[in-house]
Amino acid sequence: MMRPPMNGPGPTCIGERLHDIDAARSAVPRALHGLAVHSPWRYLLRAAQVSFELASTSLLDRLAPPRGGVTEVTQGRCVPRGTSIALYLHWSPSGRISAMVRRQLAIWRDCGFDVVFISNADPPPEDWDAVSEHAVLRVRRRNTGRDFGAWRDGAALALQHWPRPYELLLANDSVLGPFRPLQPIVAALRAGGEGLFGLTESRGGGVHLQSYVLLARGATPVASMLNHLAALRDSHSKWRTVQQGEIGMTRRMLREGHRCAAVFGYDAVCAAADEATRASLGPRFAVGKPWRYPLNPTHHLWRVLIQEMGFPYLKTELVRRNPGGLPGVADWPDLVTSADATMIRDHLAVYSTGSPRAASDLTESRKSFRDAERI
Repeated sequence: MMRPPMNGPGPTCIGERLHDIDAARSAVPRALHGLAVHSPWRYLLRAAQVSFELASTSLLDRLAPPRGGVTEVTQGRCVPRGTSIALYLHWSPSGRISAMVRRQLAIWRDCGFDVVFISNADPPPEDWDAVSEHAVLRVRRRNTGRDFGAWRDGAALALQHWPRPYELLLANDSVLGPFRPLQPIVAALRAGGEGLFGLTESRGGGVHLQSYVLLARGATPVASMLNHLAALRDSHSKWRTVQQGEIGMTRRMLREGHRCAAVFGYDAVCAAADEATRASLGPRFAVGKPWRYPLNPTHHLWRVLIQEMGFPYLKTELVRRNPGGLPGVADWPDLVTSADATMIRDHLAVYSTGSPRAASDLTESRKSFRDAERI
């Protein structure tokens, strides 16, 4: 039976060990994953949508390539240490930088990272100055290439200042929180030694570490991450960007022999799902082993992650849009403290506030948000 709301942050349950990614599972064709979670009709419809998107964006990429590029680089007020670099991506329709984002930056700084703050928007001067308190470098760029395009450009700039980092962290504002301490989670990531580490493993679209938080540790894994980022090219296709950027990174690291592991392993999260949770996902999950199916744990098993596993975040897309129509998402405030709920609502309000620019710019900004689903 599903537990009642907790009206608070709940347990802190960091696992005793990291859960390694199974390289054999990562090689399963993406099409087979799609067949597992959709009816044949919905699968064919989705395949047609992806095919049309790839065909149209491939033509668009040739005729009107995305015009990316960095527009501003300024120093922050933090003194760099140079061995642990965090590339943090921000975007909002108005350019505003919420208190929640600034808090995330401060936490990463407290965890020992030199934060390179990258905005795919146009923050107002007061917000741009405020993030300087937590960053060693601030970067503005055009909104192309989504998260991985921004991390690529930020990495190239960071290497000019700190050429030999031992740790390279990728993070963004696609998660709400944290509403539990991050330090034990960072300690768990660092305890894995050298390799590529994340918080959650997803099997949606292919086995991979989800990229809202990804940490490469060690000279060789960091070099592999940097090579992967440098090879990426901006595209109008969201599907291609996710496939080559997020899913492709895990596959590359495994192919090159690096350890890849998650704090909240897929099998462990699925095993913590009770009967009511499984039934809410559909008949095929009510019996048998749900971990056979390629679920996105931060969506399909969000409550299990928070309530049973001590996960510190909510995905922004889940709260804002709930694209899978999952039950109970509106009850998320019951799982965090009132102070965290207020901060999260204030952050979400920033995403509902348009730019003070011309109406045409506002329309384009909102379109960009719909098109640029955070990874």
